[in-house]
Amino acid sequence: MIIVKDLTRVFEASNQDVLAVDQISFQVQQGEVYGLLGPNGAGKTTTLRMILGLLKPTSGDAEVEGFLVSSHPDEIKRRVGLVSTSAGLYQWLTPREILFFFADVYGVSKQQATERIRALSRLFDITTFLDRRSATLSTGQKQRVNLARSLIHNPPVMLMDEPTRGLDVVGSKVIFDYIDHLRDEGKAVIVCTHRLDEAEQLCDRFGLMHQGKKRYEGTLTELQEVTSCQTLTQIFLQLLDTPFEQDETIPATQEKVI
Repeated sequence: MIIVKDLTRVFEASNQDVLAVDQISFQVQQGEVYGLLGPNGAGKTTTLRMILGLLKPTSGDAEVEGFLVSSHPDEIKRRVGLVSTSAGLYQWLTPREILFFFADVYGVSKQQATERIRALSRLFDITTFLDRRSATLSTGQKQRVNLARSLIHNPPVMLMDEPTRGLDVVGSKVIFDYIDHLRDEGKAVIVCTHRLDEAEQLCDRFGLMHQGKKRYEGTLTELQEVTSCQTLTQIFLQLLDTPFEQDETIPATQEKVI
């Protein structure tokens, strides 16, 4: 479903170029939740933006359902949904109006959109405030509307950037249930987060990033075997305490590439 091959992004600066993402490669299968993890500044969001086609890679490419982002960015966008904490709502529109607007953007017919909105309203329990102005909604209610918006065109791939940031326990549970729903629907999901305790509950497999590089990849059991650590937090603390050169090659025994 998702194939990322040697994605690299260099940001030009007046004094020194910044290597934000350095030859990242990984794959995500249908029905799999892949955790792209790392501290702030590791390159997670930049990687997502390149996969979605919002940011042109310096080199490398990404493929979604057989379409390359370098040559078919519009096809990529039709097949990908994005959930981001930074995504806001149009304050003077109602959730129903927002969902119809995005359905139209993605080319969903009015009849299909009506059916999708009805189903998503039940799924995310937004029926009671579907016709209220978004400015009056709570943070958790707005997040549920954003979740529904991301699924309005029924994409096979979902990208989630810090989906639980700013949410309380109840709001976070909505995200957990949502990801379980995506897995059951057979969608390929990438979750970017630095909340490692949540990632352990959410994800089937992990790619751990540090300073723009993917340092480890595998299931939690595989990572435990490689690092002799029991939790993702311990693995990252060990990683951060281990100095390495930017062009260091990860030993084959440490990186489990599919």
